[in-house]
Amino acid sequence: MTARRTITRRAPGKLFVVGEYAVVEPGHPAILVAVDRHVAVTVTGSGGDDVVIDSDLRPEPARWRRRDEGLGPVDGRAPDGLTHVVSAIEVVDALLAERGLRPAPMRVSIRSGLHRAGTKLGLGSSGAVTVAAVSAVAAHRGLDLSPADRFRLALLASARRDPGGSGGDLAAAVWGGWIAYRAPDRAAVLDLARRRGVQEALRAPWPGFGLRRLPPPRGLALEVGWTGRPADTATLAGRLRTRTWREGAARHDFLARSDACVRASIRALERRDDHELLRRVRDARKILTDLDGEARLGVFTAELTALCDAAESVGGAAKPSGAGGGDCGIALLDAGAEKDIARLRDGWAAAGVVPLPVRVRPPEGNTE
Repeated sequence: MTARRTITRRAPGKLFVVGEYAVVEPGHPAILVAVDRHVAVTVTGSGGDDVVIDSDLRPEPARWRRRDEGLGPVDGRAPDGLTHVVSAIEVVDALLAERGLRPAPMRVSIRSGLHRAGTKLGLGSSGAVTVAAVSAVAAHRGLDLSPADRFRLALLASARRDPGGSGGDLAAAVWGGWIAYRAPDRAAVLDLARRRGVQEALRAPWPGFGLRRLPPPRGLALEVGWTGRPADTATLAGRLRTRTWREGAARHDFLARSDACVRASIRALERRDDHELLRRVRDARKILTDLDGEARLGVFTAELTALCDAAESVGGAAKPSGAGGGDCGIALLDAGAEKDIARLRDGWAAAGVVPLPVRVRPPEGNTE
């Protein structure tokens, strides 16, 4: 009966407020918010032996078969864009096997609200679909997972595909609201799961990991602008993995400045000091600008620079959200200054930046 029921789970996208790039290093903090746009994953029992995955971003479904080494495409060619969902299914399958349960044939359907006309908006669609897939597949097989379990399974699934990702998008998708997040050591976590199993990896301490809820700003509006061009986050962040960067003084200076900025931003939120938070967001823009100049990442495009300048011209603070190079930027400004908000949106539109009607998704669950 369980195998034939239909289960749908949704997970929200995210925005980085401060701390991107530094957060990929274990133990270094960032602040994120979850947004009110989602990815939905629906799992339905199937009468066949395969796993069928269909997505509104692909022209036709893809069929996968369970093998000893995991899911393999039936026709021998792995379709693009489904690796996060496949990895999520494989991790849940591994947990089921450790608990003496058999995985079931299923149809997995994905519907994304984090794209526009097939182009990603830069709101963490990969993280959202990973969390939603873990949640839906586990619920379909009758597993009762805590928020922490869902996060850990999603991070294991994500890190198997790209150990360089911080997992901040996963944390925002699981817990919602405003959060301070520190990434675990993904290499250590993957090694733990390989040596001792997924079940043990859900229970053991994760080195470097930290998460806490934060209150929202007292009187600031969060505005989001989309540049219209997607960015390759993995490629941009990967440029900081070179030996020259990792062993240089610039890296240590960047991490120290970023950590100080995030800590000060956390204090500003907890003290409900909006003025101080605006100062820290402007600092974060400067830190990213200096990083861009030092490492030549291409964080700031013409559109993102215009997005930031337009916000500062009306008394706000703004910066790219995430890796930059396209995707989204954020602005914070007085929520009661309706004329300034209108001027900001007009300035963005004139610069080719699309204002997105995005709001913060309220928190859910606890952070234990």
